[in-house]
Amino acid sequence: MIVVGLLSGTSMDGLDVAVAEIEIAGGVVRLTPLGAHTTPWSPTLRDRLLAVLPPGRTTVDEVCALDTLVGQAAAAAADAALAALGRSGDLVSWLGQTVFHWVDEGAALGSLQLGQPAWIAERTGLPVVSDLRGTDIAAGGHGAPLASTLDALWLAGPRRRAALNVGGIANITVVGRPGEPVVSFDTGPGNCLLDVLATRTGTAPGTAGTPGYDVDGALAAAGTVDPALLAELLAEKYYAAEPPKSTGRELFTADYLDSALLATRHRGHGTQRTPNPTAPDIAATLVALTARTVADACARYGVTEVVGSGGGMHNPVLVGALRTALDPVPLRRSAELGLPVDAKEAYLTALLGALSWHGVPGVLPGATGSRTSRVLGRFSPGHRPLRLPDPAGPVHTLQVM
Repeated sequence: MIVVGLLSGTSMDGLDVAVAEIEIAGGVVRLTPLGAHTTPWSPTLRDRLLAVLPPGRTTVDEVCALDTLVGQAAAAAADAALAALGRSGDLVSWLGQTVFHWVDEGAALGSLQLGQPAWIAERTGLPVVSDLRGTDIAAGGHGAPLASTLDALWLAGPRRRAALNVGGIANITVVGRPGEPVVSFDTGPGNCLLDVLATRTGTAPGTAGTPGYDVDGALAAAGTVDPALLAELLAEKYYAAEPPKSTGRELFTADYLDSALLATRHRGHGTQRTPNPTAPDIAATLVALTARTVADACARYGVTEVVGSGGGMHNPVLVGALRTALDPVPLRRSAELGLPVDAKEAYLTALLGALSWHGVPGVLPGATGSRTSRVLGRFSPGHRPLRLPDPAGPVHTLQVM
């Protein structure tokens, strides 16, 4: 079947779209990438989405409007992706735009994604599977990260490897030998705090880029790590918590960064304050934070190789810091194994949709903390009656063609 995978991540830089041909037979999933791209949000819509994130406040009418606008944008992106390929599709899998991920005392209690799937079904005429996180949360999981099944099928082998995705939040899936438990969790900030800083600062001196992103790591490259600020940030108790666990912009907000900066100035020095770090120094420190927390998480599980994806893999300063922190464990790009760095999460979304369509659970037992594996999501019919095939049975291998 031809499946469109569609999502917008925690960086909120746009809609990631991937189209794949997926076949499930005899316990083997064959995924053939057909094309992928990112459609940027309009500046106005991105600003409105960012404004509803904590600690911001919003209204029900604004949430309703954004649900429609995001759904319409997703519908247009899916339709355009199929038109560009000159192919008709069978299914759209829509992970939505997360605006709140509710975690209380280590337990996930809910997760809200915007983007009404009816707009996608109406525009494309195809059935849509959406709300993929809610099923796992109801079953006792965190609903995030959802990469464990793809990563386990894709990376299983004689070595213990980690699939790393660096978006707004960074996450890893630790995959060992066949039969070993798979562990998947958010390690902490990826780009989200860097984005906060870049939004305030604009681009680095002497560079041209998009305000809101540290393009090519130019801001961080101009700075030096502030040890006191890094120590303050690393004191966050989330890092020491045992998986399963998940986090998001609900914790790592602009106020969170400001509190860490304030605490660094006052910490243990009475009336004597440490000098205020410059914006480049803060950026360099945030890069070190991401690298350190990822490396510590990998070391905890004895990982021998890391396969990276996500927008953070385009930041050469962050990639360099990751390589240094992980050393001697090598860091490879997901493209070396067949899944583009920018599109791995979109192809994951397509796979999750195909699994749900065929009645196959989308999360491995225990990977996110759920009590048992469940078929994920809910379906919106397209222009024709919804007819699901007979369940395909367990799958054990993913082949990226």
